[in-house]
Amino acid sequence: MKENTPRLGTTKRSQVVTTIIFALVILIPSFLGFANKFREFLMIYRGEVDGVFAITPIVNYLLASLGFFFLFCWAIGHGMFRDIERPKYTMLDNERRLDVEDGEDLGWY
Repeated sequence: MKENTPRLGTTKRSQVVTTIIFALVILIPSFLGFANKFREFLMIYRGEVDGVFAITPIVNYLLASLGFFFLFCWAIGHGMFRDIERPKYTMLDNERRLDVEDGEDLGWY
């Protein structure tokens, strides 16, 4: 007989769609804010004689953004967004195991 329970690590289509929508709601305004600030730094650099000071923030913005982008790609590649519920259960199981090892009886298990 085939079971109707989903395998561990699988997500429903509605969860994937909801995650994508929330990601877009967060990422689009963030990207627009970053692009606007970057444009302002470029305008200061090109428009003013003393605009050379803007090179440091421009480089910092680019390096930090590139670092976050690579970290995000690495997380996707290692499957860190496939089963986002598992870490909380793992943490609770570890906490329970440590409490048992310490001989503590908290009474809420």
